[in-house]
Amino acid sequence: MRPIPFAVPFADPAGSPIRELFPYLSRPGMISLAGGYPSAGLFDQAGLQDASLRALARPGASLQYSATEGLPALREALQQLSAARGVHCASEELIVTTGSQQAFDLLVRVLIEPGDAVYVESPTYPATLQALKLAQARIVQVPADEQGLQVDALEALLADTPPARRPKLLYTVPNFSNPGGTLLPAARREALVQLAIRHGFLIVEDDPYGALDFGAGTPATLFETARALAPARNPVLYLSSLSKTVAPALRIGWMVAPPEVLRRCAIAKQTADLCTSSLAQAIAAEYLAGGSADAAIAAMRAEYGRRMRHMVGALRERLGSRVTFVEPAGGMFVWLRTAPSIDPQRLFEAAVEAGVLFVPGRAFFAAEADPHCMRLTYAAPDVPQISEGVARLAQAFDRAGR
Repeated sequence: MRPIPFAVPFADPAGSPIRELFPYLSRPGMISLAGGYPSAGLFDQAGLQDASLRALARPGASLQYSATEGLPALREALQQLSAARGVHCASEELIVTTGSQQAFDLLVRVLIEPGDAVYVESPTYPATLQALKLAQARIVQVPADEQGLQVDALEALLADTPPARRPKLLYTVPNFSNPGGTLLPAARREALVQLAIRHGFLIVEDDPYGALDFGAGTPATLFETARALAPARNPVLYLSSLSKTVAPALRIGWMVAPPEVLRRCAIAKQTADLCTSSLAQAIAAEYLAGGSADAAIAAMRAEYGRRMRHMVGALRERLGSRVTFVEPAGGMFVWLRTAPSIDPQRLFEAAVEAGVLFVPGRAFFAAEADPHCMRLTYAAPDVPQISEGVARLAQAFDRAGR
C-alpha cells in the first residue's frame, strides 16, 4: 500500500461497531441476531417492481437531477404519511434526504460547532454517536430505562448545568428505540417538550420504527405534542425513513423542521450529494401512491410481532434468570442485560464459536459503557433461525459462565 507523501492531520472518526461484525457473517452456518435489517422476505417486491416501471415510464424526470429538497410528488406523499402520524407540516418544512442518517448529519453540520453540548439517550444508536464525535461535539449521556429516556434525570442534569453548557440538541428515538426497544410514555413526552421549551434546546425525534407497533399503538409524537403545547415555538425536529418499512436500498429519509433550518440543511446537502437519487425518489413516490404500501407494512408488522414473541419465549426458556429484558411493544430489537457473573468478551467469543452473532452493548454508549448488555434482532432471522440462534446463544452462556 502506497503511503501518502506528506503528514496529514487526519480527523479520527470511529468505525461502525456493528459493521465491524461483518467478517463473522461470512463464516459457514453463522446465524445473525445482530444487524438491524428488515426481513428481505417481507419486502413488497411486486409492488416495488410495478412502481419502478411506472417511474421509468415518465419521460426523463426520474433519470435527471432533481431539486435538493426532493421531488414534489414524493414530498407530497411524505407530507401525507407524516400527517397520518400527527406530524403536520407545510411543503417548505420538509426535505427529502438520503436516509434519515443524512438528515441527522445535516443537522449536526449546520447547528453544531466543536465543543457544543448534545444530549443523547443512553444507550443510543451508534451512527448518531459517530456523527457527533466527527463533529467534535461534547456528548452527554442521559440514562434510559425500560420506558425510554429518563426525563427526571434529564431535568436534574439541566438544573445542575450552567446555561452556557446546556445542550443545543437532544437526540431520542421515542418509538421502539434502537437498541432498547423502549416506548416513551405520553407523560414523559410532554415533560420532555416542556424542558426543551424552558431551557431552549432542540429535540431531534428520530422515528424509523413508529409504524412497526404490535397492536398497542404509540402515543402522540413529540412533534405533535410540542405543536399542541407551543405551536409558535415547537422545538422538535422530526426525522423518519422508509428503510425499515419499505426497502433500505431506496435510501429515502426525510426531515420536518422550520424553514430557516431546512434552508441551511439544503445548502449543506448540496455539498454532499446535490440531491437524493431522483430514480429512488420517483419509485418511492409511485409506490406510496400505488396503494399497496399499507398492506405490506401491516404484514411486516404482524410477522415481526410473531417473531418477537417467539424470540422472547425462547430466551425465557433457554436463558431464564441469566438475562433480564423488557418485551418490546414494537420495532426490531430486544435489549438484554446479562448476569454480572458472565464475562462479556468470553460470551461474545463463545457465541461466535457456537455460530451465532449479537451486538455487544458497548457499541451503544458514548462513554461508561455497560459491558453486561447486548442487542438482538428478531426482524431479519425467520422463526427457525431464531430458535436455533437462541439455542446456540444458550450454549455460549454455558461456556462463558464456567
